[in-house]
Amino acid sequence: MAKKKKKRHLKRMFLLSVVSIFVIGSTTYATLKYWVEIYDKYQEKKELKKELVALKEKEEELKVDASKLQDPDYIARYAREKYAYSKDGEIILRIP
Repeated sequence: MAKKKKKRHLKRMFLLSVVSIFVIGSTTYATLKYWVEIYDKYQEKKELKKELVALKEKEEELKVDASKLQDPDYIARYAREKYAYSKDGEIILRIP
């Protein structure tokens, strides 16, 4: 009878060990998975902050350009330089 108790005790210990290893393994896997997700989100946040800074700089440049386009003299000069428009009687010479 002592052998049966010992055998039963060993079966319980084996089953408990297997269940414990499974629980520890699944908990570790889930924890590592969440840490990887957190790290990825952190990296994405850093990249998006850089992109935000670049977009704000671009926005400032566009605001300056928009304010310049309100000035008729600037528009005339821009059209002459960019599109080779000229005033009446004016000759345009392009020098490379």
